[in-house]
Amino acid sequence: MAPQRRQALRSVGLLAALVLLALVAILGVAVGAKQIPLDQVWHGVFHYSGTDTDVIIRDVRLPRTLLGLLVGAALGLAGAVMQALTRNPLADPGVLGINAGASAAVVSAITFFGVTSLTGYVWFAFLGAAVVSAAVYILGGTRSATPVRLALAGTALTAVLTGYLNAVNLINTAALDKMRFWTVGSLASGSMTTVEQVAPFLLVGAVLALAIGRPLNAIALGDDQARALGAKLTRTRIMAMVAVTLLCGGATAACGPIVYVGLMVPHVVRALTGPDLRWILPYSAVLSPVLLLGSDIIGRVVARPGELQVGIVTAVIGGPVFIYLVRRRRMAQL
Repeated sequence: MAPQRRQALRSVGLLAALVLLALVAILGVAVGAKQIPLDQVWHGVFHYSGTDTDVIIRDVRLPRTLLGLLVGAALGLAGAVMQALTRNPLADPGVLGINAGASAAVVSAITFFGVTSLTGYVWFAFLGAAVVSAAVYILGGTRSATPVRLALAGTALTAVLTGYLNAVNLINTAALDKMRFWTVGSLASGSMTTVEQVAPFLLVGAVLALAIGRPLNAIALGDDQARALGAKLTRTRIMAMVAVTLLCGGATAACGPIVYVGLMVPHVVRALTGPDLRWILPYSAVLSPVLLLGSDIIGRVVARPGELQVGIVTAVIGGPVFIYLVRRRRMAQL
């Protein structure tokens, strides 16, 4: 296929993905335990008058949808960056222990310091993600860090932190009740305050991730070829780790650990766009919120008047779908 035609198809595909995202976002505001017509949705968003319906739209569903957009994009970008950094299309932020570090820090804050507010969660999550990022890079050999070393270091730290989390849950049953919904992963507690607190960190991380698409393309060719092309390997890897720390730390603090979004979406996108990170990253940033918000909508509908947490739905949907995708010949050969 001619390069110009390929570029045009990618552009059209990205535009279609944006339209799909807009439709899912509208459904996210309109669909829930209480079905609300679109005209009342419009009234609640743009002509707020304090009615019960307006309160549901403006104070509950709109912030929840905005948070889903931000967190979904963050998880998708983080997954794409980690897959490029480790040269492993089945990797996600969890492979380097970033999510585990953020989770361990927040659980420690809840258990030992009595932290219950998002403000506290955010800073502890960033601290945990940053400490694990630094530890992974040090264990990986700093200047001699390779994707294999980074992945092995991350896997080892994830195992240690998972054991720590299980131990805390068993020892402190009082804290377990506070942690059980957070550790599943949920958008239910989303509010405008939550959005305002995590948005700056997620936006900075997103800009940083999108900015390193070109050097990540070079790293995907191998370290020797990347150096020959003039790529700064150490600087790019540090920037990638900072981006993933910001994205995963903010997303985990706001919603808890949500699985499969950062793993599955970039892998699917790679089959659509090819290996160019300059396209994989924006596609992942758009389609990951589609998966996250769609899962959240399903969770609200199937268990009315209650709901299933989005982390449960993404796991139920993501597991079988991902197995199907990797078994397809075209996907398995990527």
